[in-house]
Amino acid sequence: MSKLFYLKECSSTNDEISKFLLYKNSDFIALHTFNQTKGRGQYGNTWYSTAKKNIAYTLAVSTHNFVYSDFLFNYYTAILIHHFIANLTEVAPKIKWPNDIILKNKKIAGILIEKKKINQKEYFIVGVGINILQERFDTLSNAGSIFTQTGKENSLEDVALKLHDYLIEKLKETPSDEMIIEQFNLHLFRKDEVSVFEVGKTRQNGIIKKADEKGKLWVELEKEGICSFYHKEIKLLY
Repeated sequence: MSKLFYLKECSSTNDEISKFLLYKNSDFIALHTFNQTKGRGQYGNTWYSTAKKNIAYTLAVSTHNFVYSDFLFNYYTAILIHHFIANLTEVAPKIKWPNDIILKNKKIAGILIEKKKINQKEYFIVGVGINILQERFDTLSNAGSIFTQTGKENSLEDVALKLHDYLIEKLKETPSDEMIIEQFNLHLFRKDEVSVFEVGKTRQNGIIKKADEKGKLWVELEKEGICSFYHKEIKLLY
């Protein structure tokens, strides 16, 4: 059973989704809003969103549907959001490790995946925020929207329905671990390019080499050579 619910306003779709998982066979249940007041990003970050300009969407899917590790499931979801936005905009975005979507050097989408046990059933809670029509981001210099980056005006309702249908269709497929890693690295933001990184309080140049199946990013730094990092251990400045 799958269903898409709508709330006129909510604090966080990831927090609210549990209220809609009422039955033992609840699976592929989703919730969306165009006015999320306290959105959350990965690792305690905040996702800011202007009312009636963007989409906040959360899908609850049973972990029993997947044999992937948490890291690979995160990668696969990022690949799907990447493909969805590419199809929607006809512009090729990039995946900024581990979970942001970059379109023409601006972050337009973020993903927050949590694993929760609700009513004795374990779920992946897949939260997706996509900036659609917002024009100004004030202090968020790296943020943008589909509108600012492409000039295209999309209906929020239409995008939400298409996103829901697309994710349900694709999450019922099970590509191999190798295919997921290959696709993730194929679209990895600033891979094989000289970039500036912040490690601790030190800035230095480096080149992203790959993301691996354990969730680590491998970077060749100018001082230390090739090193691997988990999220929050290194910051890409762009």
